[in-house]
Amino acid sequence: MKKSDLPIVYSCSGCSSAAQTANLIAIRMDRENIAEMSCIAGVGGDVKPLVRTAKSGREIIAIDGCPLACCKHSLARHDVQPTHHFLLNNFDVPKKIGADPDPNLFESAYAKILEFSH
Repeated sequence: MKKSDLPIVYSCSGCSSAAQTANLIAIRMDRENIAEMSCIAGVGGDVKPLVRTAKSGREIIAIDGCPLACCKHSLARHDVQPTHHFLLNNFDVPKKIGADPDPNLFESAYAKILEFSH
């Protein structure tokens, strides 16, 4: 399957452990050819080629680390609604500033996102 046939995955990638967990999940989905990761910062920053990708009509998986939902809000700026939106706090991933992602929580959240997005 070509990357362009896969869903697009976006994640927040802020400074907290939850944000970095979201980013790691999106990277893993990309590397395992489950989804194609694209740049949410480019969408939020109105970078035309990245906005076109977001508006391409492909299925979108958006992963946010916390209820601020920066990823979802960046898409909404361009009237794009994700097919699936996940808040990692709903999977008991805490938002800790200055802490690295917990590998066990990463694995658990990753499995749940795969389950709910297929």
